Amino acid sequence: MTDPMPPLDRPRERVGITAVGASLPDQVVPTAELQRRIAEASDLSLPDGLLARMTGIGSRRVAADDEYASTLAVRAARQALAAAGREPAEVDLLLFASATRDVAEPATAHIVQAELGGHAHALDVTNACNSFLNGIDLARSSILAGRARRALVVTGETPTRAMRTRISDLAQARRAFAGYTFGDAGAAVLVEPVERGGILDVDTETWSEHWTVGGIPGGGSRHPRGDEHTYFTGDGGTLRDVFEKIGPDILHRVRHRTGLDWADYARILVHQVTVPYLDRFVEVTGVPKDKLEVTVAELGNLASATLGVQLARVAPGLRPGERVLFIGLGGGVSLMTLVWEKS
Repeated sequence: MTDPMPPLDRPRERVGITAVGASLPDQVVPTAELQRRIAEASDLSLPDGLLARMTGIGSRRVAADDEYASTLAVRAARQALAAAGREPAEVDLLLFASATRDVAEPATAHIVQAELGGHAHALDVTNACNSFLNGIDLARSSILAGRARRALVVTGETPTRAMRTRISDLAQARRAFAGYTFGDAGAAVLVEPVERGGILDVDTETWSEHWTVGGIPGGGSRHPRGDEHTYFTGDGGTLRDVFEKIGPDILHRVRHRTGLDWADYARILVHQVTVPYLDRFVEVTGVPKDKLEVTVAELGNLASATLGVQLARVAPGLRPGERVLFIGLGGGVSLMTLVWEKS
């Protein structure tokens, strides 16, 4: 069996992230306000401050009625293109990589490209909260295969629209709880050949037998219609247990294959669901907390935009040669790691 990617010192064409952008809606909704809305719409009274205490999330951004997944993606894409001094016409692959989409058909990538301009090969990539990392990996693979030279990978997430604000009993509240962690955001990266550094390593781990643990069941052939199926439902405890069981193995593999330890990374970016979950992740994996970019307390669970928003925040402070480890966790269930060195 060969390694998923060549060893770090093997000569090869290098592909890296050369620009990044992120966008957040203007509307801020404190968790206390969200709980008040749920209480007003429901027949169930919740103790004051319950959601904030259980999640550690103080607020989140929420898209306006006239803002869509594509809206947030376009804003982030324009930032990334401007940072690189590129025009949309210079992109030959556009990937909308997100758990959220504007419509069932066509691919939201076409909506993004129609707004940006250009005529790149455009398609959607979707794999829950790992969509954005999967998109970056697919862009890199396409460039190495000679199918593209410059790729724009974008995500736009509006999962707050899958929150159930009216609940009838405690059982329904438990199923809906994971949805109350969400926040909306967009992110984008430009992926292209680089002279040094770039994406050094990628790994994935998938346990699809757990696909029923959480998600939004509506919109597909199983439940094509019905508002009841449009809300996010999930078992957060079971999902956490699955990640704790399989998560450390992929990190051990990355360390063995690359020879890189925690000290070799300038920053470590990890998908964040709640503050207690992030604290448990640190405890189980040993990731140094001071290398993390904590966004969940201020912005909530941004689904696949989480890592892109974190990267946009830390990128200005990175120096050439510094490395970042991305750790993705997604429903389905999948884990993903990506090692990137700034060129």
